[in-house]
Amino acid sequence: MGKTAIDVWEQIKLLESRGMVIKDKEKAQEVLLDAGYYRLGFYWFPFETTYPNKINRTHQFREGTNFDYIVKLYYFDFNLRSILMKYLNRIEIHFRTFLIYKVSNYYRTSPTWFADSTVVTAAYVRKFDQEVYTNRFKSISIIQQHHKTHINDKYAPAWKTLEYMTLGGIIHLFKALKDKMICRAISEHFKVRQLPVFESYLKTILTIRNYCAHGNVLYDIALPTSIRRGPAGQMESANYHKLYGAIKVIYYMTGIVSVNRQADLKEELIKLFNKNEKYNEVQNIIAEATGIKNIREMLA
Repeated sequence: MGKTAIDVWEQIKLLESRGMVIKDKEKAQEVLLDAGYYRLGFYWFPFETTYPNKINRTHQFREGTNFDYIVKLYYFDFNLRSILMKYLNRIEIHFRTFLIYKVSNYYRTSPTWFADSTVVTAAYVRKFDQEVYTNRFKSISIIQQHHKTHINDKYAPAWKTLEYMTLGGIIHLFKALKDKMICRAISEHFKVRQLPVFESYLKTILTIRNYCAHGNVLYDIALPTSIRRGPAGQMESANYHKLYGAIKVIYYMTGIVSVNRQADLKEELIKLFNKNEKYNEVQNIIAEATGIKNIREMLA
């Protein structure tokens, strides 16, 4: 579209001039105004003749590319984020709860162990007020009420404070614990024997959780760090950095939380991945981008 804004009908004409088939222009208008031309570009890029080359991109579409294919890929991604977010929330709450329980019971005389330099690193403690326990954090009603009731407390206890920290903040705190025996005990609760493997799982969960929460394009994600080999299952070398590896981790961790919820996740993913099986063009792009050729076999 260049640097000049164009209206939705001009957008439709531009797509048609590049070879896209748009049979229902009224519906196309609705989708473009709902999702946006720029965002939809992430979903029609795989249908372009120069894909995956982003340099010297012609923006021309392969013959027969239908706007309906882009819509199906868009809603696949939208529904995938919705599904995964439910189970990521369960994993996050379980990890947060067990961390609070385990460490608080180990350091029973230090209810604010998260700011205790004998428990966590000095570097973490130094930055805690600036990065976590800010004025905005203290304005949270529960935290605010605690300080009104306990005016001499510098911090609310762990079971209150950690409840309002972000997942990234919780993971950072976990890694700042000095006693790695406690970290391993938490890791082993999730049946992950090696701490570096568990930390790579947490990093993967955080990355996907943030993508889902912020509505980022997910289907063709390239994970920023590798997933270490562990109990989540064998990672195919060509696909471990794709959504394939992330779903293996989420599926495994959900099973630790609840085998019933894991079964629900499996059923929802199979239904979603097979929804476009009649549309080979869409199905092939999903398989290539995610690394998932057969979701049922992958989760067997």
